[in-house]
Amino acid sequence: MQIRHAGCRKDQGCTGGRMKPVGLFPRVAYFTDCYHEINGIATTSRQLAEYARRGRRPMMIVNCGPEKRVRARGSVMNLELRRGWAAFSVERDFGFDLALWRHYSYVKRALQAFQPDVIHVTSPGDFGLLGLYMAHRLHLPLVASWHTNLHEFAGRRLKKLAPWAPAAGVEDWSLRLLRLFYGCARVTLAPNPEWVRWLSDKTGKPCLLMHRGVDSALFDPSRRRVKDGVVRLGFVGRISPEKNVRFLAQIESGLVQGGYKNFRFVIVGDGAEIPWLKQNLQHAEFRGVLRGEDLAQAYADMDIFVFPSHTDTFGNVVLEAMASGVAPVVSSRGGPKYLVQAGVSGLIAEQESDFITHVAMLLERPERLLAMRQAAREHAIRSTWDEAFEPVYEAYKLALANRRSVHAGGVAAVAGWN
Repeated sequence: MQIRHAGCRKDQGCTGGRMKPVGLFPRVAYFTDCYHEINGIATTSRQLAEYARRGRRPMMIVNCGPEKRVRARGSVMNLELRRGWAAFSVERDFGFDLALWRHYSYVKRALQAFQPDVIHVTSPGDFGLLGLYMAHRLHLPLVASWHTNLHEFAGRRLKKLAPWAPAAGVEDWSLRLLRLFYGCARVTLAPNPEWVRWLSDKTGKPCLLMHRGVDSALFDPSRRRVKDGVVRLGFVGRISPEKNVRFLAQIESGLVQGGYKNFRFVIVGDGAEIPWLKQNLQHAEFRGVLRGEDLAQAYADMDIFVFPSHTDTFGNVVLEAMASGVAPVVSSRGGPKYLVQAGVSGLIAEQESDFITHVAMLLERPERLLAMRQAAREHAIRSTWDEAFEPVYEAYKLALANRRSVHAGGVAAVAGWN
């Protein structure tokens, strides 16, 4: 399979095995375990690709695809690898291929042709581990971004499969392994202040805060269609144990016991907990997986976004709901609390029973709910993807500034990347 350099025009040719510089930006090889899926890592990865393309920043993305292929648009190239016989599903939208290393020689040749200045990995999945190894073999600085609390993911999965097993021990060992993985990076990125402090402290390396953005033109309250007076409590995301979705049934039960009837849950997404929720939620509709304008309208038709997850490090879906004019109620554990100005643009539950109290209060006070929905929208529209990715390129610059020597053919002056 022939590999064409991203951003290299047919009439230009390439010099010394690489294309002529597109601009004064580092050449980035980005290894991500999720790209086409519907989750936070995939959304962030696709948006980063668009950001690089708009700014004519050279980037090669190595990701899973339906087949082994190369796709190029502007300055961005996707090198897609197909997971094979040794792959297994971690979740319906996330897999791991034990034999992904069979692509090693192919990927190495592609990297040598592209000549990246830095490698960025998003997690210790199959693609992330391949990216880490490539950085080691090619003597390239590594940047690693923290997206998911995988240790908590592992603990909650074990608790579901084997309630008698020591989930806390699994979380502890998983966290130690994550520390080793992220310790290999020269610079790390984290989505909230808690994990910035943890990564900086545990790795002894610089860690920069990497927020997320939202498409406020797509996610807009003007898309609302329902006008039946029913208050819709929304949830969007992976319907799985680590999202604490079974607690939604307790919220429903608490509201019903409190005499509240004029509400309905709207569940958007898919996952292993769907059958349980369908059996245990009496006032709910399940919309399945939605994308684009269908998803945006589903958000706009919601009134309160109920998000009881303790494991989310940021909460892209919370920001999308807020941009759609939906008031969020989130846990005090995890990253979504940093998106909410408590009592103004949403509410924060210090303990699980607070979810019921907060939702009941908003059901009783529609004027307070309306004001909160408006404030949520005003807050969210200030979060742009362009602003979110500025620290990412600062991390690349920092990783290269700390490098003792820049490989031949790399960008000559880090100071010029402004």
